Amino acid sequence: MATSIRLSPEVERRLDFLAAKTGRSKARCLRELIECGLEDIEDYYLAAEVLERIRRGEENTVNVRTSGAATFRGSRTRRLVRLRRGSKTCSN
Repeated sequence: MATSIRLSPEVERRLDFLAAKTGRSKARCLRELIECGLEDIEDYYLAAEVLERIRRGEENTVNVRTSGAATFRGSRTRRLVRLRRGSKTCSN
């Protein structure tokens, strides 16, 4: 899907610099930025929804200190798990 956006001169300058330094096209840089940014925003909003349900008492919780449950550290850990499985992942 083709989409058009307006960038400030500063952002465009940074994008040009990034594309030149990495040897990637500006379109590829933008795709990666959007995919990673979307993932981060989705994580944030979904976490905010869960937090609100916890505060209202509508979500079950587990005390990881006393349960021995493994903990995940958010989107970065999920990205690493996907990377190990051979899926595309964001770099951070």
